[in-house]
Amino acid sequence: MGARSLVFLLFLMLILSFSSAYQGKKKQYKPCKQMVLYFHDVIYNGQNAANATSAIVGAPQWGNLTILADKFHFGDVVVFDDPITLDNNFHSKPVGRAQGMYIYDTKNTFTAWLGFTFVLNSTDFQGTLNFMGADPIMVKTRDITVVSGTGDFFMHRGIATIMTDAFEGEVYFRLRVDIKLYECW
Repeated sequence: MGARSLVFLLFLMLILSFSSAYQGKKKQYKPCKQMVLYFHDVIYNGQNAANATSAIVGAPQWGNLTILADKFHFGDVVVFDDPITLDNNFHSKPVGRAQGMYIYDTKNTFTAWLGFTFVLNSTDFQGTLNFMGADPIMVKTRDITVVSGTGDFFMHRGIATIMTDAFEGEVYFRLRVDIKLYECW
């Protein structure tokens, strides 16, 4: 065995000893706050202005502003101001509003990029939580980032696992949002 091979072998053994020294010592993260909320989105379709909570504000050339574009809605930009409830009933008393936008950003599958804020104003919650991330809509559960907050959630960060809880065509959907905060100030 040559000197180079021996040095490489010693280097490899050193790396393996460091990596095995840390096995089993992975930190287990537990949320400091956890909650489940629902938000209900009713998209404007040209006939439901009284009940709509979201609207298409940008569309590709082949689309329009009252019907989501074909081709996986690619290019549509939707803004929303949706009610947030503690349960999955659209008619339950709201504990806040989900305000933000989603952008359909993929040509070959249903996917969106989300950027929104939960504005919470109830006896249980006061403040905001800010979310952002990719939403591969066809996947049952998806994780997006909780990037910060205000009020009761000042400087909080974590993960929100979202799941499409219900939908009615392309006019209504309800998301179940399981929020786990790992940094709580």
